[in-house]
Amino acid sequence: MKHPDLYRGEEVVVLGLAKSGVQVAKVLHERGALVTVNDKKERDQSPEASELESLGISVICGGHPDGLIHEGVRLVVKNPGIPYSVPPVQKALQLGVEVVTEVEVAYRLCVAPMIGITGSNGKTTTTTWVGHMLEAAGMNPIVAGNIGTPLSQAALEATEDNWMVVELSSFQLKGTETFRPKVGCLLNVAETHLDYHGDMKDYVASKAKLFANQLESDTAVLNWDDPVCRELVPYVQASILPFSTSEELAQGIFVSPSFVPDREDELKRVILYRDAMGQETEIAAVDSIGLPGRFNVENALAACAIAIAAGADPAGLGGVLASFRGVEHRLEYVADKGGAVYYNNSKATNSKATTMALASFRQPVVLIAGGLDRGSDYMELLPVLGSGVKALVALGQTKDKLVQVAGLAGLKHIISVDNGESAAAVLQQAVREASAIAEAGDVVLLSPACASWDMFTSYEERGRIFKAAVHNL
Repeated sequence: MKHPDLYRGEEVVVLGLAKSGVQVAKVLHERGALVTVNDKKERDQSPEASELESLGISVICGGHPDGLIHEGVRLVVKNPGIPYSVPPVQKALQLGVEVVTEVEVAYRLCVAPMIGITGSNGKTTTTTWVGHMLEAAGMNPIVAGNIGTPLSQAALEATEDNWMVVELSSFQLKGTETFRPKVGCLLNVAETHLDYHGDMKDYVASKAKLFANQLESDTAVLNWDDPVCRELVPYVQASILPFSTSEELAQGIFVSPSFVPDREDELKRVILYRDAMGQETEIAAVDSIGLPGRFNVENALAACAIAIAAGADPAGLGGVLASFRGVEHRLEYVADKGGAVYYNNSKATNSKATTMALASFRQPVVLIAGGLDRGSDYMELLPVLGSGVKALVALGQTKDKLVQVAGLAGLKHIISVDNGESAAAVLQQAVREASAIAEAGDVVLLSPACASWDMFTSYEERGRIFKAAVHNL
């Protein structure tokens, strides 16, 4: 541990009984902190409370009592999704109490070097890919963070011989102070989560905290094709390792020849790594990558850059690029029904993710989309709906907006699904409607361009119901 006794005898408040909150409460309690966990949910909706209380941890459910935050509190660890506007967080900030997310606590306790990966799209795929690459290189990775295992739990298992490979959201990064990854990667930036951040300035600033404490001896991996990533360059102190699909780089990871409009099929492309001395290593042929879509080429380049920055041999990465078959709910092949191929891309929770998914297919696409309304007008989808999309089946809070954009795009087949039944029944009907339109050679794609919380508990639930509906056709 870097600081095993950091909070011994100190009062700590953990806000939120989610998985990461439960784990960080246990970790701090084991290290002698006086922990109180608070959740606005009622006690009967908080099954984790009994487990924590059995360990001697105080749990308060059903609201935020006035005396929860006071001058004697040393630290507040909040669930990443809790907004900074809630009263206990505001009270802590007024009193000068440090407010962080679990990522910050885990970093302070972990002895293993960390790789931090963030971006609007592609985080989980890239993080998982890096884990496979480092495993193949014998570098003992532990994959954790927003991807599944709470970072505070994984941090306790790590030794100096491990590499922590951590997926990070903007919510998590916003609540960091000293967090310093040895390798940090920003994949891309799209307009999303504005209901939480308020504006793009705060969203980008939260992402950029990944690099805030890095030194020149660390590495910042940046997408050279993303203008927001490039705008951050003057503020990054670490050594920059860029990646690009559209530009040959003096140093970095790139595709040769570069991708240019209307020339994506006929050329034989390879992924190259060029080091600071100008020496080149051919990593793999682009068409050998095990995942479809140009955006997965970007993810592959990012994963290679991260692995190389951590010390992996670039010549040994090609096999993992070819063998990796992706992550559930991310352009996941489901089935072939009547000659039409069905894909589950439920993780596409913004327009850019759906645009990238649609660009992966040359076949006509029957698109199922819609979900939580976060204020977007979805005009970003207009160009892609007008080229290659055969039909739209819209559902959820945003269905009317999507129908309007599809009409502007000139789609002939536009269906809005809302049968007044359960969320599962609505999605099942959407699958049946899409199936009735799809012909042999078409793709039926669930790529909602929206979060799932208007109808489902998570994008995972949405994706699994979709897959079950496809298999039941």
